[in-house]
Amino acid sequence: MPLREHLLELRKRVGRAAIGLVLGAVAGWLLYPTVFEILQAPVVRLQEDRGLLIGLNFGGVLAGFDMQIKVSLFVGVLVSSPWWVYQLWAFITPGLTRRERLVTVGFLAAAVPLFLTGAFLAWFLLPQAVGVLTGFTPQDAFNLISAQEYLSFVMRMVLAFGAGFLLPVIMVALTMVGLVEGRSWLHGWRVAVMLSFVFGAVATPTGDAVSMLVLAIPITILYFAAVAIGLVLDRRRARRLAAEDEEDGGGVIAEQRA
Repeated sequence: MPLREHLLELRKRVGRAAIGLVLGAVAGWLLYPTVFEILQAPVVRLQEDRGLLIGLNFGGVLAGFDMQIKVSLFVGVLVSSPWWVYQLWAFITPGLTRRERLVTVGFLAAAVPLFLTGAFLAWFLLPQAVGVLTGFTPQDAFNLISAQEYLSFVMRMVLAFGAGFLLPVIMVALTMVGLVEGRSWLHGWRVAVMLSFVFGAVATPTGDAVSMLVLAIPITILYFAAVAIGLVLDRRRARRLAAEDEEDGGGVIAEQRA
């Protein structure tokens, strides 16, 4: 495909992805009351259960409007993610073989559920995290949490958990393209397990052992699952190379006899 056609195709895909993002943001704007109610639920629950003087603070005239825009954009990105990911895939696929297209679809099909699982786990631990961190508030003191900081805190936690669960997809991708062998992943399992627990300790803001284990153990299990897939890919690659060597050797012998 000529360069001009590539640029036209890129513009078309970017335009369609942008339309999807805008429509998703509009949906996020309409759903903002419900989404914000879900976001502040852990804080409200603490206020009711413990009787704490705690709440989200909008420190400015435009703070509420700014918060609604950010939440709407975030919801728009999440809601429209299948659409703009498809646009990216549609732009790339003309240069891929049929097998490579199927592999790409497979990676997307695996990555989305894993990311959502990590995000759900983060949401499950969020009330505990908020409870532990706000527990350091002195008695008879107020804890007016900045709404902007609270949103950033939730987003970092959700993205960290989701990224952690994407590790096996990245590992399998690197093995499939031949950059890393499955045996290399297996040989580094001790370091990988240690890094999983370090990541669990850093990504969970509460710092308690239970939250760390809840994140580190699934990542470790997914790591070994990716290692197993990598070893299978190694054996397949070895058989394919052996078959190619036999074909090349047979061709050389046939030429010599001729």
